[in-house]
Amino acid sequence: MDGRVVALRDGYEARPISLEAYREACARLEGRIFGGGSLYAFDPPTKAPRPLGESFQWGLYHGENLIGWHHAHQQGERAVYMADTGILPEHQGKGLYTRLLPHLLDTFREAGYTLVQSHHRATNNRVIVPKLRAGFFLQGLNLYEGGVNVALTLSLDGGYREAMHVRSGFRQASGEVARRLGLGDVAGRAAQGEPVSVSLPAGTEPAFDLGDGYTVHTVSNDVYREVYAQLESCAYDTATFDWGETPRLPRPDTPTFAWLIARGGEVVGWHSARGWDERTLYMSNTALLPGHRGRGLYTRLLAHLLTTFRDEGYTVVRSHHHATNNAVLVPKLRAGFVIAGLEVNHHGVMAVLVHSFDPVYREYLDARSGLTRPKGEVARRLGLPSHSQEPHPKEKSHV
Repeated sequence: MDGRVVALRDGYEARPISLEAYREACARLEGRIFGGGSLYAFDPPTKAPRPLGESFQWGLYHGENLIGWHHAHQQGERAVYMADTGILPEHQGKGLYTRLLPHLLDTFREAGYTLVQSHHRATNNRVIVPKLRAGFFLQGLNLYEGGVNVALTLSLDGGYREAMHVRSGFRQASGEVARRLGLGDVAGRAAQGEPVSVSLPAGTEPAFDLGDGYTVHTVSNDVYREVYAQLESCAYDTATFDWGETPRLPRPDTPTFAWLIARGGEVVGWHSARGWDERTLYMSNTALLPGHRGRGLYTRLLAHLLTTFRDEGYTVVRSHHHATNNAVLVPKLRAGFVIAGLEVNHHGVMAVLVHSFDPVYREYLDARSGLTRPKGEVARRLGLPSHSQEPHPKEKSHV
């Protein structure tokens, strides 16, 4: 892409521009693009900036009008950092960023980089979702001058990508990846494709119809656990810590929900959930057997589950997922969940997701991340004045 004009359909183009032209565009347009965010206004710097290294800049054009940009620069001997993307508000929501992204990644690959890194406000799903769909992984959260940032990394090397699955606990180590990590080769259980079939328990009526012959059936927690015990090894290839003991305390006495997903009279997946506190429902476990993935079942199931939880009176829905499990993170973020943390537990490195049925609380999460500034009811509930001033002219946010 570097040095070439790239057509992005619907009259949009990406054209290479100089670093000076990029900086001029930022100074002229960043208030219109990033003006709603919240940033800490530092005093003027006392130190000179570090050398930038190799950099990449493109202007985004609609006809002959500059409507946005992208800037990236070298981060080290292997990494390039996608530092800044901006698109004028009237041109957002048209899939422009999603169409631009593959061309950027091709350029970085051709330039010899192995890793592509970026940071984004933790609730900015409009950018996080297309990046996860492109293969980026969630690698961290940090509190910085603009709020709460999520760190994303894409590996252009297949081995390193698999190593991240191992690090998160999502997959067992094997082959070359195990060698590079200095670990023993553990044959993946799910990869072995152990043929296990469990019939749907008699007397269960469908609660939801997912189409294509798939139905979802309400069952007791005991029935769910019995089925789970039979099919767990078929559904997961994770590296979970074995406590090596039976829990000494009983399970908390909270409301529980359990469903089995069936097709042709056989169980092909499940979902369980339980109360977390007086406002929150915890989606504790979902699985589909390998032969039934990639068909949009989780997305269709999720809509029914969220309706059920809202009707039960919950305000917040919470869940944990392996940080590299984009097959679940993407549909959840598209459904309105936001990234609320990273946690290391006995399953591995887990992303914490939160969904709120309360629009004020959802706006609060955007304000807490720094994506927006507190105003109206959110400001009142935080005990703050409703801010309307423009951000510091020398500071801007990463899209």
